[in-house]
Amino acid sequence: MNSNADPLDALDDAQAAAAFRRLVRHLRHRHDAQNIELMGLAGFCRNCLADWIRDAGYANDKEAARELIHGMPSAEWKATRQTPATDEQLARMEASIAKNAQE
Repeated sequence: MNSNADPLDALDDAQAAAAFRRLVRHLRHRHDAQNIELMGLAGFCRNCLADWIRDAGYANDKEAARELIHGMPSAEWKATRQTPATDEQLARMEASIAKNAQE
């Protein structure tokens, strides 16, 4: 095995898909975890997941991808689940996104 190989690449696709679906369902359940908070802490959010499935070949548009991840149209999700971001949350998000550039 190549010493630079990522063991994650050896994970069976079915197992990876099951884990991804579990993550998405968990985020749907934990709508109290705001996207802005996820961005501030981890540098990704539900909308990133929607972008990533499109990058992976999902054929539908951005709105359809977000609906798939949110479990409802994004406008409905924003109206019923999203709270306004504070200046502090926005600053944490910007700092966290800057770390993503190091990947």
